[in-house]
Amino acid sequence: MPQSPESPESGASDERRHTELPTPDRLLRTGAEGPVDPEDLVRLSGREPTPELVEEARQLLAEEGPAAIERYLP
Repeated sequence: MPQSPESPESGASDERRHTELPTPDRLLRTGAEGPVDPEDLVRLSGREPTPELVEEARQLLAEEGPAAIERYLP
């Protein structure tokens, strides 16, 4: 007998419950402690990377360094 996606045996409800949990503090990071890619900076601003936007982000990173990401992350 096939299991429904909601049945506990399927594991789907456990997976859904897992994705609804908040991210633990130990996994959160501001971004300034690691390398920052210009494409990441564009995505953090809520836009899709285009060559023009990636170049703007590259210039901003050159001027401000990894701290440029702080305007998008708390």
